[in-house]
Amino acid sequence: MVTDDKRIRIITGHYGSGKTEFSVNYIKKLRESVEGKVAIADLDIVNVYFRSREKKAEMEEMGIQVIASNLDTAVADVPAVSGAMTMPVQNKEYQYLIDLGGNDVGTLVLGRIKPVIDHSETDFFMVVNAYRPGTSTPEGIIEQMEILEHAAGMKVTGFVNNTNLVRETTGECLLYGDALLKEVTKRTGVPVKYVAYVKELLTEDVPEGLSGELFPMEFNMRKTWM
Repeated sequence: MVTDDKRIRIITGHYGSGKTEFSVNYIKKLRESVEGKVAIADLDIVNVYFRSREKKAEMEEMGIQVIASNLDTAVADVPAVSGAMTMPVQNKEYQYLIDLGGNDVGTLVLGRIKPVIDHSETDFFMVVNAYRPGTSTPEGIIEQMEILEHAAGMKVTGFVNNTNLVRETTGECLLYGDALLKEVTKRTGVPVKYVAYVKELLTEDVPEGLSGELFPMEFNMRKTWM
């Protein structure tokens, strides 16, 4: 699963796609699956809610290096990122995940690492929740993908089907997202890499025939009352 992806994984997506929840689950799975150095960079300077750095202490206890703002706080709204973000890009001893902000604005911080990043060892995954405005049709998903690609200066290498209604999620939600993304794949050639879902929310079996690897998750970022 996660060990088959390229050494540098950049996670992006439209606002509200659930990319940070996916990113935190992903880096934990990666830490459990590999030896050596593992790092995550919280480069979301757009949205002050659901930031991966909120789980910094927990992730560091697991042996995950967390790179975020130069300020040692999880709650300050500071539109800045640490210069340390480039170190795991250049140091090939690291397995690295970059959690970007939403939309094209969130990808602008990649400008700092563009000169040193090797595209041959980088995956650029786009998380999609087909119930969110802007990504509810194949045309909308493709439009958002092209906007992200233009801002980032790199091509999306795979989609993450994270179609959900939070605590009202059912298998039908995954099927709905799958149908849209299959059409997007048909038009663009970009495959669905993962199907993400929170295990505790699906009381029935996960539907068969979905594109991508099943990626069961746990709630990390969302409080029990949300």
